[in-house]
Amino acid sequence: MADNTITVVGNVTRDPELKFLNSGQAAVRIAVAVSRRWQNRQSQEWEEKTSFFDVQAYGPLAENVAASVTKGVRVVVTGRMEQRSWETESGDKRSAFEIVADDVAPSLRWATATVTRTPREGGSDGGYRPAPRSETPTYPFDEEPF
Repeated sequence: MADNTITVVGNVTRDPELKFLNSGQAAVRIAVAVSRRWQNRQSQEWEEKTSFFDVQAYGPLAENVAASVTKGVRVVVTGRMEQRSWETESGDKRSAFEIVADDVAPSLRWATATVTRTPREGGSDGGYRPAPRSETPTYPFDEEPF
């Protein structure tokens, strides 16, 4: 069995885009910028490279992300990488990689947070149970990726 787990820590580059699928399930999309800095050994100059990741979440996680995250917030995203393919109106084939999030949390490296628990459906008395992996709906967003 192959493991396809990815964790990224970076800044949200735009406010969450929340939609509801035909099934009624919530879906949210955010983008996260991850920067890496290093010192060039020859020039002694600092260099930087930034990577941008599209992130999607579904269900209650999507609603919590939309209510809690804004542009500029530093987050920790854990999920799996998936490739999405589509065809443009002119018939060109396109594909993009995106992270389907299992968890999104604020980074507390340079910030503090107050946590408010949301009520759980079908409730339990607080026992720990791992969150189920979200099932990716087929073509959750009609438009092409950003």
